[in-house]
Amino acid sequence: MKIESLRIGMKVRHPQYGLGTVKSISEAVAEILFESGGRNAVAPETSGLEAAEPQLAVSGLEVPLKQFLQETVATAVAQLGLAKPDSVVAQLGVRWHGGKLVLHPAEATLQTKEVPLEVFFHKIVMVRNNLRVLEQKLNAHEQLSDGEKVEMQQYITRCYGSLTTFNVLFKEKDEQF
Repeated sequence: MKIESLRIGMKVRHPQYGLGTVKSISEAVAEILFESGGRNAVAPETSGLEAAEPQLAVSGLEVPLKQFLQETVATAVAQLGLAKPDSVVAQLGVRWHGGKLVLHPAEATLQTKEVPLEVFFHKIVMVRNNLRVLEQKLNAHEQLSDGEKVEMQQYITRCYGSLTTFNVLFKEKDEQF
């Protein structure tokens, strides 16, 4: 491993000393605090030192790293159909904020289960978002015939229909099932 690849705080693995953290870097050696308790000066290029954490090299990056990461994460979140919990709760009708879902078992000896409505609502919205992603993947699938796509689409439509019971929780009508 080249000394230029190291950075202070980086986790590394040495064949003899095991895992450690880079504490300082000089021209030819790095001082590493190993988990075994020893602090050693190591020449990374000749000692067999290697990174112990995933590494990324990006060349020709013409945008700030922060912007690159924000755009990458936003794209991944959108494609996975995930939403921020805060944005999900914002979709919840005001009258339900701070409320709870209470499940009473038929047998009196069993304990009642209470779930905050925000948590329950978040799960319902995630089911909806995952159904949307499934629907997109189904429609874009290259190996399914049109008939098979229509048949599977009917199951998704039925799932949406089953979820209409929870429309009462939504603040805006266009967010409902």
